[in-house]
Amino acid sequence: MFNFSIVTDWLHTLLLSFLPEWATVLTESVLVAVVIISLAAIFAMVLIYMERKVCAFFQCRLGPNRVGKWGLLQLFADVFKMLQKEIIKMRQTDRFLHDLAPFFVITASMITIACLPWNRGAQILDFNIGVFFFLAVSSVSVVGILLAGWGSNSKYPLIGAMRSGAQIISYEISIGLTMLTVICLTGTMQISEIVEQQYVEGWNIFRGHLPMLVAFLIYMIAGNAECNRGPFDLPESESELTAGYHTEYSGMHFGYFYLAEYMNLFISAGLATTVFLGGWAPLHIVGLDGFNQVMDYIPGAVWFVGKALFVVFLFMWERWTLPRLRIDHILTLEWKYLMPISMLNLVVMALVVAFGLHF
Repeated sequence: MFNFSIVTDWLHTLLLSFLPEWATVLTESVLVAVVIISLAAIFAMVLIYMERKVCAFFQCRLGPNRVGKWGLLQLFADVFKMLQKEIIKMRQTDRFLHDLAPFFVITASMITIACLPWNRGAQILDFNIGVFFFLAVSSVSVVGILLAGWGSNSKYPLIGAMRSGAQIISYEISIGLTMLTVICLTGTMQISEIVEQQYVEGWNIFRGHLPMLVAFLIYMIAGNAECNRGPFDLPESESELTAGYHTEYSGMHFGYFYLAEYMNLFISAGLATTVFLGGWAPLHIVGLDGFNQVMDYIPGAVWFVGKALFVVFLFMWERWTLPRLRIDHILTLEWKYLMPISMLNLVVMALVVAFGLHF
């Protein structure tokens, strides 16, 4: 398995050969920012096209098929149209908060995408408290949503923001408990170590027995709720709230919310891939050395992206299969069912680890 740190170390040494240390750090920071923005834009476009095609498949229709081959250029036409749209300033809004909200949401997404391990040695942020940092930074987006609802000075965005705040904060508890279950099994919060451990000992979803499978299923439900996607899309339900917390936004301010939604979808899938499905680690089967050797030839980035897109498909399957829930049903599902099950599952995982019952 190729270690991408060889490339980064070579680039660092090359820059130091003709630049002072402060200029090297500055140049590397700019390059990292360009990489993050490029990855965010590329995968947001891929997921928007994928969403349209998957939605069409579930509804027995074709989806985009006119602009370009298989409708591939439809997305670029939409982006060009959005870039031309005027950012309309509402007279009764809190201008500062209203303009600040989209940047809170997009910044949280940019930082969390930097925590994902794309390949061995290809992780921008890798702290020894990586899982905790990931969850903490991802929670900042709810601040932007609340600011959007409050700053718009309109009843529909305010109701949508309150719903979103209640929903995201509630379902973060279940996500936190599932991450604790993973940490209990692996014994570390450092994301790179979690993946390395799965490369050696097998994917967590297989070696963690039933508690890890339960944790994965809970994460699939709570992760969709965190992204405000159906059937948990009450914060922006069109039939009641027009567009929810971003009703009063236009132009690229609306585009930031739209981009952040699909970035968060990929980030949620990326976290599930990292802690449950081995991240960039290939599939190994005990006793099949030839098969395992062939799997090692596939680049880690291909494994990571492939698994993440598979989880994204599961999220989309969930969205386009189940009807929208009422807000009281959404909160009841979390507080009365998912959270108690997650706590019990954590206790069971602790017993599995204490008695050495895992693989």
